[in-house]
Amino acid sequence: MSSPNLHPMLNVAVKAARAAGAIINRAALDVEAVRISQKQVNDFVTEVDHASEKVIIETLLGAYPGHGILAEESGTEYGAKDSEFVWIIDPLDGTTNFIHGFPVYCVSIALSVRGKIEQAVVFDPSRNDLFTATKGRGAYMNERRIRVSKRVKLSECLISTGFPFRTGDNFKQYLAIMADMMPRMAGLRRPGAAALDLAYVAAGFTDGFFETGLNPWDVAAGSLLVTEAGGLIGNFTGEPEFLDQRECLAGAPRVYGQLVPLLAKYSKFANVDDKLRASDRVRAVSASTKANAADASVDLYARSTVTEATAAPLDGSAETPAAAAPAAPAAPRKLTRIKREAPAEGDASAK
Repeated sequence: MSSPNLHPMLNVAVKAARAAGAIINRAALDVEAVRISQKQVNDFVTEVDHASEKVIIETLLGAYPGHGILAEESGTEYGAKDSEFVWIIDPLDGTTNFIHGFPVYCVSIALSVRGKIEQAVVFDPSRNDLFTATKGRGAYMNERRIRVSKRVKLSECLISTGFPFRTGDNFKQYLAIMADMMPRMAGLRRPGAAALDLAYVAAGFTDGFFETGLNPWDVAAGSLLVTEAGGLIGNFTGEPEFLDQRECLAGAPRVYGQLVPLLAKYSKFANVDDKLRASDRVRAVSASTKANAADASVDLYARSTVTEATAAPLDGSAETPAAAAPAAPAAPRKLTRIKREAPAEGDASAK
């Protein structure tokens, strides 16, 4: 159902998202019957993705035939090729979750006008949660105004991310990032649908989000939700022009300001010195991981990757990237196991 309070173009996008959501919900009733194909290793597409995308495009072009389309499955095949208005579509973000029956996935639709995102819809069909935003008019969840979280201490924050899963992804660098991040925060989560991750940052359910390897259709709609909810979004160095850069960082302003110094050196846009620091950190964490695997007595849960000299301030105070530079991990702690002798036969304490 459309709302008279929504921008007309946003109303059409909502109609398209709900039509796609209906297709997804019907398929979810018997997900094992869904036909699945593989685009590349660990990257799947289903007949549901295609059907969802088809109904979205038909709905949008039915209302605005002169607009362009950039969709995950069909690219720029449909719509006008030279329009200043381009709809950016992910018909089913979280396909891997969907085909496993894990209910974390969504439809994402954004409208770019002369390169700027001006309308956004993220629809979670399994929960019937509708996130919407129009540039300059705020962000909403189910017609209720939403804002990013008010937390300022990183130690109290819940941050979402996405793990690398494609062949060629830099797994060792991601291990180093997690080693830097996890001891400093309350928790790190990997839900598996970037558009929904960004919607949750906008709603204050999580305090921040970061991921690499993302495409415009993964983040376009969520980016407007975040900024209209009072948050910040950019690449790992904090630069706002991130949409085509395949790395994304978002969060409440005070949290964002603390995450940038932690992630900046891992950005592909980092300066030479930061890249060298990142390489040293990756090698140190990789060596520590191999040493831990070779020594079963090592306490694998020891938070030795953060020392007093390198830990990020947990009181929300500002810090410079140099202050956030992690040193090599401290020597791992050893577990001391106490062996107890079996009680002698007839010992009353054994009863």
